[in-house]
Amino acid sequence: MPPFLSYEDKNPGVSARVPLVLVHGHPFDRTMWAPQLTAFAAGRRVVAPDLRGYGASPVTPGTVPLSRHARDIEDLLDHLAVDTCVLAGLSMGGQIAMECYGRFGDRVRGLVLADTFPDPETPAGRLGRRAMADRLLAEGMRGYADEVLERMVAPYAAPEVKSHVHRMMTATAPQGAAASLRGRAERPGYRGLLTKVTVPALVVVGADDTYTPVADAEAMHAALPDSVLHVVDGAAHLPNLERAPEFNRVLEKFLTRIDTGS
Repeated sequence: MPPFLSYEDKNPGVSARVPLVLVHGHPFDRTMWAPQLTAFAAGRRVVAPDLRGYGASPVTPGTVPLSRHARDIEDLLDHLAVDTCVLAGLSMGGQIAMECYGRFGDRVRGLVLADTFPDPETPAGRLGRRAMADRLLAEGMRGYADEVLERMVAPYAAPEVKSHVHRMMTATAPQGAAASLRGRAERPGYRGLLTKVTVPALVVVGADDTYTPVADAEAMHAALPDSVLHVVDGAAHLPNLERAPEFNRVLEKFLTRIDTGS
């Protein structure tokens, strides 16, 4: 039976290097990870799915909680026979990665949390996400994309990065984005889970991120038993695109540590 999610599976042959699984944020798709797919697939298996409701994956109207996204990823890894991996997520993808660790942490060799935070939704946040879901269904994605572009990436980001990010947002199905917004409105907290993570973790954040500021990353770093924190200057919420060479250098160093068990 084919998997529910659309995905890229780069370099699936046998390798001594631990596979890397990349979980994109909202409202993007797997092309968010284009620089990382290019950089790391030469010598390592790299899997990047489109989450349910995004990219080429099917849309589920209504509400899609983070737990549903995590089950989808677990099912995909089963389908691809990926027994262990380094799991990386950005923003909503980071929250999904935390949910995944809670579900199948025995398969995770390393955890990468980029521009994300572990706290449960607040009452005001629940109302805001539900209102935004209604707005996207009524108006579509373009107005929202225009409004938030220069928070997703810094105002000074390269034009080609801005156009890529805007294109991903406007290509996202409003029904898919709305379903995940409703699901995130009900999300649990993961701070307690972070204190019990038994594998190495890498925490990355853009210095100019206003969605998940540096203070959030510092708090996650403090909660995780074994973690490295890296702040990317000259980037906002998507440092993997805005400052891809630096992001890749930091991720490569972390992956080498996991590969060698050092």
